[in-house]
Amino acid sequence: MQVGGYRPRGPIAWGAVSEVQGSRLARRVSDAAGELLKRSRAVAPVDVFVRLGWLRTATVDEWRQGRHDHLHAAMTVRPDRIAAALRALRAWAEANGLEPAETPYSAATRDHRELRFTAAGHDAAERDHRTHWLSPDLTPAQRERLAARQAKAPDITVLMPPGDWTCPGCRAPGGLQVAEDGAPLCLDCADLGHLVFLASGNAALSRRAKKESGLSAVVVEHNRRRKRYERRGVLVEEAALERAEEQCLADEDARARRRERDRERRAGQDADFQARMAAEIVRLFPGCPAGRAEEIARHAGLRGSGRVGRTAAGRDLDADAVTLAVIASIRHLDTGYDALLMAGVPRREARDRIRADVDAALAAWRRRP
Repeated sequence: MQVGGYRPRGPIAWGAVSEVQGSRLARRVSDAAGELLKRSRAVAPVDVFVRLGWLRTATVDEWRQGRHDHLHAAMTVRPDRIAAALRALRAWAEANGLEPAETPYSAATRDHRELRFTAAGHDAAERDHRTHWLSPDLTPAQRERLAARQAKAPDITVLMPPGDWTCPGCRAPGGLQVAEDGAPLCLDCADLGHLVFLASGNAALSRRAKKESGLSAVVVEHNRRRKRYERRGVLVEEAALERAEEQCLADEDARARRRERDRERRAGQDADFQARMAAEIVRLFPGCPAGRAEEIARHAGLRGSGRVGRTAAGRDLDADAVTLAVIASIRHLDTGYDALLMAGVPRREARDRIRADVDAALAAWRRRP
């Protein structure tokens, strides 16, 4: 039997699972955890909360930046519901043979203090939130790499604020912002004023400058449209940046050749993925017109496009994701949808108008020629 998208290695001991498994919340937790396990072979309670819609990714980032006293303060769900979700997660994980691993959570602040999940901070509740559930299929080497990555202290995070603000420490107009004890400080008050800003764009230079710098910080900005924090650059010591620039100049030719090899390798990977996606489209829709499956796969699977083919489900050739790609193609090429948009018809109304045409085309494509 398959539970939450994950196929357990042995029979599920349903008799040992508590009654909470039968609840609607338990089913939602099971589905969320199963999807997470398929993607990364590990399940963290915080990620389950995000998939349940109880947390936004941007809010988790703020908590990790030290901008919330505890995680529950950023959640609108009652503590008893959170506790029930954690019990359901444990029951699902134990029934499916997953292994617990307590994971440290450090703040992206100078002191790297331990992050709190709950208001009271009781050991048992904090431990439940910190416990990740790992696939039994992980090799010892994979488990060791995962533990090392999770134990690594996060980079100090500095925020590009959305507007003007005044530093409470020096009362001066602030620029970049650092969270300390839940309050924003300017770089000077946070003892980071001597660092210089290196904008994103040159990965080798940023990596080397950060490695050379004894003190560094990552600069992020909140993207309101995407509702997430995005990296904008790093703060490093000026001497470190100069050394990194010299290193990059010394091996520019070698790195250019490596970039070209990487580009060719990625192109080959994309071609292979698009071919497999086209084959899956033909399998699901045997009546698809000749050449159309390849066209859909090239469009939906374009690297960096953000289209459905580049999502995790799309890369796994999930049937629903492939069908969405086919629907998008039919909508634009086989109906009057684009003309409706050009005429000023609202998007949702336009989709309602052409839904019958899309359904008819899907039905025809599903029939064997």
